[in-house]
Amino acid sequence: MKTESRLFAWTGYFFLIATTIYGFSTYRWAPEGLEPVGTAALLLVAALSLMIGVYLRVTARRIDPRPEDDPRAKIEDSPGDQGAFAPWSWWPLVLASSAALCFLGVAAGWWLFVIGVLVSAIALVGWVFEFSRGQHSH
Repeated sequence: MKTESRLFAWTGYFFLIATTIYGFSTYRWAPEGLEPVGTAALLLVAALSLMIGVYLRVTARRIDPRPEDDPRAKIEDSPGDQGAFAPWSWWPLVLASSAALCFLGVAAGWWLFVIGVLVSAIALVGWVFEFSRGQHSH
């Protein structure tokens, strides 16, 4: 987890620097303060990145080192299966398309959002019961 915590910490530092540059380039710290929203948003992104980095660093101290943290580790050192994933499944594509339809519905019309929610419910049930055995199997 050391790599992940460093990644988020450096991302937070980058956004702090970007916030400073953005604030001066948009005259945010001038008396008239032309553009406060972008500076605040960048500052919040920096805070979120630093918060995640601190959490990962604290978590890394509490758990044993992972094979990913050892530069000399082999592939065999990592644990076995991480889960069962169906490479032939079409349900994630249907679910992602229905989520896009929901977002389009918020912009274009609520009737489209309702259709997206219905298709999302069908896709989610299909994905959950994809490996079902017995009465509800495919």
